[in-house]
Amino acid sequence: MACGGSSNRRQLVPSRKQSSLIQPNRSPNSVKLNARTLEKALPLLAVENNCLISKLADITVGFRLLLPEIFTQSPEDYRSLHSALCKAIKMLPVGTVIHKQDWFMEEKYQADQDHDDTSFLTLAFQRHFVERPFLNHYCYLYISKLPRSRQKQKSTRHSLTRRRLVPREQVDPKELQSFFDSVSQFERILQDGGIAAERLKDEDYVSGKGDRGIVPNYFRLQPDGRRKVTLEDWDIDGHVRVGDKQVMCFTLSDVESMPHMVDVMAGYGPLSSDSTQFAVGNVLPVGLMLPCNHIYNQYICIEDGPAALREFEQQTRYLNSLSMYSNENAINRDWTQKFIQEAIQQQRTVCRSHFNLMVWTEKPEQIDYLRSRASAAIAQLDCLPKHNTQDAARLLWAGIPGNAGDLPLDDTFYTFVEQAVCMFNLESSYRSSLSPFGIRLCDRFGKPVWVDLSDEPMNRGWITNRNKFIIGPSGSGKSFFTNHMVRQYYEQGTHVLLVDVGHSYRGLCEMINRKTRGRDGVYLTYEEDNPITFNPFYAEDGVFDIEKKESIKTLLLTLWKKETEPFTRTEEVALSDAVEQYLKLIKKTPGKGSFNGFYEYCDAQEGFRAYLKEKKYEKDYFDVQKFLLTMQPFYKGGEYDYLLNSDLKIDLLNKRFVVFELDNIKDHPILYPVVTLIIMETFVSKMRRLKGVRKMILIEEAWKAIAKEGMATYIQYLFKTVRKYFGEAVIVTQEIDDIIGNSIVKDAVINNSDCKILLDQSKYQNRFDEVRQLLGLTEKQKQLVLSVNKDLDPMRKYKEVFIALGHRSKVYATEVSLEEYAAYTTEETEKYEVQQRTAANGGDIQVGIIDFADARRAKAAV
Repeated sequence: MACGGSSNRRQLVPSRKQSSLIQPNRSPNSVKLNARTLEKALPLLAVENNCLISKLADITVGFRLLLPEIFTQSPEDYRSLHSALCKAIKMLPVGTVIHKQDWFMEEKYQADQDHDDTSFLTLAFQRHFVERPFLNHYCYLYISKLPRSRQKQKSTRHSLTRRRLVPREQVDPKELQSFFDSVSQFERILQDGGIAAERLKDEDYVSGKGDRGIVPNYFRLQPDGRRKVTLEDWDIDGHVRVGDKQVMCFTLSDVESMPHMVDVMAGYGPLSSDSTQFAVGNVLPVGLMLPCNHIYNQYICIEDGPAALREFEQQTRYLNSLSMYSNENAINRDWTQKFIQEAIQQQRTVCRSHFNLMVWTEKPEQIDYLRSRASAAIAQLDCLPKHNTQDAARLLWAGIPGNAGDLPLDDTFYTFVEQAVCMFNLESSYRSSLSPFGIRLCDRFGKPVWVDLSDEPMNRGWITNRNKFIIGPSGSGKSFFTNHMVRQYYEQGTHVLLVDVGHSYRGLCEMINRKTRGRDGVYLTYEEDNPITFNPFYAEDGVFDIEKKESIKTLLLTLWKKETEPFTRTEEVALSDAVEQYLKLIKKTPGKGSFNGFYEYCDAQEGFRAYLKEKKYEKDYFDVQKFLLTMQPFYKGGEYDYLLNSDLKIDLLNKRFVVFELDNIKDHPILYPVVTLIIMETFVSKMRRLKGVRKMILIEEAWKAIAKEGMATYIQYLFKTVRKYFGEAVIVTQEIDDIIGNSIVKDAVINNSDCKILLDQSKYQNRFDEVRQLLGLTEKQKQLVLSVNKDLDPMRKYKEVFIALGHRSKVYATEVSLEEYAAYTTEETEKYEVQQRTAANGGDIQVGIIDFADARRAKAAV
């Protein structure tokens, strides 16, 4: 039989002796069991033209669905999904059976092989999570065209016991084409509604040898087929076993077990707050919240509406005639009349529905536990849990992909499509980004995921710049997240420049220096015996371009004049000439330039004084003597002679991890403006000169001091232009009020940061509407922010973080290994312990971190 064309049929299941269906002999005088090969009992005939063909002429088209990720949908999103599904289902012809099958499988995390990174801390992260169990989700949807004779299938007539000839309508080209057209429309509506639907192909259903694919995997209750390729026996002698797995089936197959009212979503208490109700899918308790291997089957059979309503009208008359004998008959009559009225007045699509939950385990001691968990999950839906033992084998049989037509009629109930779709699972687990660039975080259940905060969002149009701001109070895990982020950015080739005021990145910088033998990491801080020092007249490659010259001139102007003291245009031109002439001079002796040399050049009679005399500059235009007098504190012998005369020959342009620690000078009137100028000059130089290289500048609490000292223009400049140079600027602060209270930063940062990262904001929950409007957050994003850290797993040590990329947002967990914890920690006692262990091991910080982590593990094991 062909479906729109000819093709080679595929063998669905290999003929093997170990693959059998064991069922009881129906003779009442015999207890002997029959063993049938699965190939003979299989209700499916072949795979043709990307369709499944059953032996009773059912034609099935399948889809793999990518549902929205859990905890990311707003009430409007759920209603939009519900509307799209209802519209799509109504496009299908009468007699169609929709079978949605959601697999939830216990799997164990394995190291990510797609990202080739073997750094010490990354390997520690992988070891921390390896073999961690998590629940994965696979979703399939099958649309079956049944022959008219099969559309009223009774429970005693199914392909397990009977075979039929192919009905004429199943081979009629016009009917087939009409069915496939409606399926294509169904697919398009789903795509437009936000559900990615991928049509299954022949090789997806079954491989050439019959041991791989969706159909064989169902017979081993294993959706991906990676662990086993052999088929397993089915034992349906009074109970259901698939190999070593004992299967239990719980059904929602009659209106008495269903709730009086249904909605597409429900409130989730653990993540709700006093001011917000956190919305999740209606059937979440039997989805990702049920922590065991299970399948949730959802069936909708499209009925002939007028014919069904005529039957109900006849039933109404019958019940009316019996209403005087029983109040129950009168009540059923009234409900039936309401059903008819709603169907006519609101043009509802009548359907028959069935829902069941199948759970299984290979450990007999878990049977009672799983039974109670599954029953409790169904009870949370406000449904009456029913452990089905009589029809479990038939329901498992009907769950075979392409065999929904074998669903018994007496296991279904009448309803409308709108109500039936409310019982659909509409969310999936977090998915990792396919981008090669990203960072490792965890979902809210503890599964590691790969997250791209920069490239993929830009490419997909979610954001227009890579800038970020991070807000989190003390103790919220802000330093851990930023350490974790910048480390992974650095390890993927990013030039990172950090401005800090709390020594949060010293450990990470030391780790980088150990790995690169000091080539990449620079930690610049002010200490009495080791003050911070630079040389603005040094360039490793000897190139002084326009940006470099301008930065030197800006530095000299800052040292020369106060912020309130203006300088003339002639003074600026003369100073530019002085810088230009000195740079020409030091080109003859590369590496000899310094501020001392520049000072001496300006003071020498044969130096800049001679140049001024030659150009006939008068003293009124540029007073060299006053200039040199002002600069004298930075010349040798002066109070700050160390600041601009470094002999370390450090070229910050080519250093990939540079930390400026400003804690000791953030209030200094002289040092701080000079250092901030050097910082900005360094990053602007990187930004403009490093072509095709990713750059990041991250300013911690120091941004407040920068803004006060007239440096806010640099922040504005960075946030507005850095995106053009493959860069990103990041501001980190503890309080939202810090940004709200600074109008310059508020306008520059918020308006030019499409990535918003917030940690625990529970202190603002009673006035978060003000914050929401300021940050441009949606109502759903507000719910997500206020849900951070509300439902933490006490067995894990982690903090949650809210990340918004445009209007797309999620909450992730920042969970790290003990080795990463030792490198990131800002607790003084823990930092001191790491330092002590490092000193005890010859100054090797990696060994010190390993000792720290091992000691913590040993302590936890006691």
